[in-house]
Amino acid sequence: MTNIPATGRNTRVTIRLIAIQVLVFSLLLTLGGRLWYLQIRNGDEYEKEASGNHVQQVIEPAVRGSILDARGVPLADNETRLVVSASRTALMKMDDDGKNVLTKLAGVLGMQPKDVIQKVRLCDSETPKPCWNGSPYQPIPVTDEATPRQALQIRERAEEFPGISAEPAALRRYAAPAGANTAQVLGYLSPVTDDEITKAEDSKNPLLRTDQIGRSGIERSYDKDLRGQAGVKRYQVDKLGRVIGEAKGQKGVPGSTLVTSIDSRVQGIAERELDKAMKAARKEFDRNTERNYKADSGAMVVMEAKTGRVVSMASNPTYDPNAWVGGIDGKEYQKLTSKKSNYPLLNRAIQGQSAPGSIFKVIPTTAAVNAGYPFDGGYQCSSSYNIGGQVFKNFESQSHGSINLGRALEVSCDTVFYRLAHKEWQKDGGNKPKKNPKDWFFKTAKQFGLGKETGIDLPNEVAGRVPDRKWKSDYWRANKDGWCKQAKSKKKDYVTQIARENCLEGMKMRAGDAVNYSIGQGDTQVTPLQMAVIYGAIANGGTMYDPTVGKAVISPDGKDVNEIKPKSHGKLPMGEGTRKAIDKALAGVATRGTAAWRFEGWPQKQIPMHAKTGTAEVYGKQTTSWFATYTKDYTIVMTISQGGTGSGASAPAVRAVYNALYGVNKDGKINPKKALLPAPQRKLPKISADGTVQSP
Repeated sequence: MTNIPATGRNTRVTIRLIAIQVLVFSLLLTLGGRLWYLQIRNGDEYEKEASGNHVQQVIEPAVRGSILDARGVPLADNETRLVVSASRTALMKMDDDGKNVLTKLAGVLGMQPKDVIQKVRLCDSETPKPCWNGSPYQPIPVTDEATPRQALQIRERAEEFPGISAEPAALRRYAAPAGANTAQVLGYLSPVTDDEITKAEDSKNPLLRTDQIGRSGIERSYDKDLRGQAGVKRYQVDKLGRVIGEAKGQKGVPGSTLVTSIDSRVQGIAERELDKAMKAARKEFDRNTERNYKADSGAMVVMEAKTGRVVSMASNPTYDPNAWVGGIDGKEYQKLTSKKSNYPLLNRAIQGQSAPGSIFKVIPTTAAVNAGYPFDGGYQCSSSYNIGGQVFKNFESQSHGSINLGRALEVSCDTVFYRLAHKEWQKDGGNKPKKNPKDWFFKTAKQFGLGKETGIDLPNEVAGRVPDRKWKSDYWRANKDGWCKQAKSKKKDYVTQIARENCLEGMKMRAGDAVNYSIGQGDTQVTPLQMAVIYGAIANGGTMYDPTVGKAVISPDGKDVNEIKPKSHGKLPMGEGTRKAIDKALAGVATRGTAAWRFEGWPQKQIPMHAKTGTAEVYGKQTTSWFATYTKDYTIVMTISQGGTGSGASAPAVRAVYNALYGVNKDGKINPKKALLPAPQRKLPKISADGTVQSP
């Protein structure tokens, strides 16, 4: 065995260590070079590629809250439908962008292939609808009307339909319980717009592209409460749109439940009776125009007299709000917005305005008393009243001699109010008015709340009109050029004659204007709801309430209950003595006055009825029927445009609703078992954590 000197072994170790050091240094140099190559030389390129990987959001729409009637019966809720959707991400991975799959899908669904393909394409400035305007990473709905058989075919043959899903989903449903359509009160939903998304960006509950929001009715007024908060799933995707991971998201929060003061049973009866009355009016012959009444629109409001809560609000013509669910088609939209259909989207109770006729007379009665005329004084009810050769007749030229203001209301004597209005016009200076005229009749109408909105929790309410001196002046300035141009015509017809008068003195409050106004004719415009608020205030002691449809907003778990309390916007401009005198007179209307024949057999001692009939005349149209009533519990006001007289056309429908409310049969006897709502509903329905509703 040969011995190696120690110095030789040390040399070998030294060589090995140097070699290792060189190797390590070489590796570090290589890594450093590679790092320089990636970060410095090609850094921009790789940064660009990395930026292609980003996070995309998939929205899970919140379940919209239900709308219930006062007893907890759903007026609007959600129903489960089978929705077939397509994943655009999955389709784009296919060679033909999924056209073959979509064509097969169309065959299963009984649709045209082009229609299906159009539905899943993305919307942009150059792409016409139908198209998808939501996130490309959101499942795109193809149809929400799939049958169970179609859905089963898709799921069982999943390999033939990659990227296609058939799942149950919640969609809005307007249930129409007891036949109560309630369309104009409920409103409808439609997709959110880009402008709305932008405006809501900084709000507590921003809008998402997938949101459906309320467009009218209480769906709009309480949209923030009903909408809830959508859930969000976040996915990491590469630049090709492929999902490479999942990021943190947030759970959705369902919308709150809105309890309304509407009673679906009363609503259903009101709608049917209104429709029935309009159809009956169309069979009646109008002697003035020598043709049947058109009865082209109408409304009925049933309101709690002591709170202003709306029990029923019927409007005709009407429509099915379910037509909007899932998107409305062009033909249906055209029908709902056309003149031929007489604009059924309008809520005639808050947007239909016309001259009120004699139901207005409670206002000039109050104005006369406030101006110093005694309620029980003697006033001539002659068959006509002459002003400068112009004759203003009483209705059907009746004469009742000298009567007080209460009796004038009972028999609806026009000439009593003509005289009072003419006297006040003269006191204010006539055609040469004083600097500060009293204008009792106009001022009192405004104190009654006319000429402005009632404040109801429904959108797009109109204000109506009190045609006072300022309005006359403004209206003349806006229209004088047209009047003066027409005045130069050689025609001698009524329209040209009026144009000549208006051209010369349309800015003045003339005697004829004052006397016409005193009986609710001329340029005066009111809505049924405005008159319901006034008559409700006479019934309850003088308080004018903001009418409300919403009664309470309840959280999804039922724990938080935000009750909407009645609010007042003022008191009637009359003393208690005057109110009681008017109240007694309106009871007389129902028992011995113009409405007595319609309330024959009514149990007046048990349920005192108060009423006022109205028949408004408008140039170029048939008369408008008005009927205003109240008991200690409810106020009901009804109108039919071009429908005839108040007692003739509207009264039977109003009587039928009262019969149902109190359980009054044909003989005038009260059957408590048949009474739908003998007293207003006070208690709220209870909602449990699982969503079940317990009726009060």
